[in-house]
Amino acid sequence: MKIAITGARGLFGYGLTEVFSARHSVTDLGHQDADITRPEELRAVFTKIGPDVVIHPAAIPDLDICEADPDRAFLVNVTGTRNVADAARDVGAAVAYISTDAVFDGKKRTPYTESDPTLPVTVYGRTKLLAEGIVREAAEYWVFRVSVLFGPGKANFVEKGLNKIAAGEEWIVAADQLGSATYTLDAAEKIREVVEARRHGLYHLANQGACTRLELARRAAELARLDAGRVVGKPSREMGRRAVRLEYAVMEMRALQQAGFAPPRPWQDALEEYIRTLQLPARKD
Repeated sequence: MKIAITGARGLFGYGLTEVFSARHSVTDLGHQDADITRPEELRAVFTKIGPDVVIHPAAIPDLDICEADPDRAFLVNVTGTRNVADAARDVGAAVAYISTDAVFDGKKRTPYTESDPTLPVTVYGRTKLLAEGIVREAAEYWVFRVSVLFGPGKANFVEKGLNKIAAGEEWIVAADQLGSATYTLDAAEKIREVVEARRHGLYHLANQGACTRLELARRAAELARLDAGRVVGKPSREMGRRAVRLEYAVMEMRALQQAGFAPPRPWQDALEEYIRTLQLPARKD
């Protein structure tokens, strides 16, 4: 298949490009290649590529940036997705959209399923839910909701924190956010399986098992043989963030299993593999 990937310079875009390139003809599109807020430019790019599938992770993913500038968040995350969906339809391509657990309100205390009501409490979550609705207007689509991302290609929550510890600093993380963690390469492999099988629909997708940000950070430090004591947990409300963080965002992958796909491996195993790939600076004692 011919695959076009938006946001290919981002963390998940990098992982998707790595995985899909092994089996398909991939065009990786960064902002300079195709500005999703410019519909005519996007349509021209898609017409030239002629993709069978457009995978669309491009977005403003920072919750605090979205909260500070909701107009910009709406332009990129919602209007941009409308432009991608329209341009893909014009060239006969299906769209696989990368969404988020932020479409929920975090008040549930059992894993969220794909059929649970959505009630986002942040600008970011609202824009992503609106974009889901746009993509789901098509006859053939995929929506994949993912959670905390870590993986190669771009600095992320895990790598940034480990660099702080290696530099002799504290890594301050939320102690009261329980959710799912997602290794980008594992998620990309599963998306490839689902897309190749043409099993359209809405899917939750993360590595198996729930963890708090604190548990994830401490385990990463241990695997990197750094001082896990420098990982400091604090309540989210004390971290000076503009946007609300969900206390509970564990996702159940019911649709994935009902469609006959095995869920990705446990987050601990994925994290261990990822840590082995990192080249961290020499630690300062």
